Amino acid sequence: MTDEFNTALPSIRQVQTFIKDSTEVEVKLSTSDLVVGKVRWQDMNCLCVVDHYDQPTIIWKQAIVFIKPKLA
Repeated sequence: MTDEFNTALPSIRQVQTFIKDSTEVEVKLSTSDLVVGKVRWQDMNCLCVVDHYDQPTIIWKQAIVFIKPKLA
């Protein structure tokens, strides 16, 4: 893995779009947990999802099974 944050990758750009648009997402984890909220930021290793109580959860990207927009 490089030490650079590669914004040319489609997955990085998609998460950045979720952040920019304040899209509510569902993040499924390898533990079978489901985290719902808005992505506040991402870096090379983690992303932060803030729930509807304004509580942040920092998630290691290695633990993510999928991220998708939450349906209304």
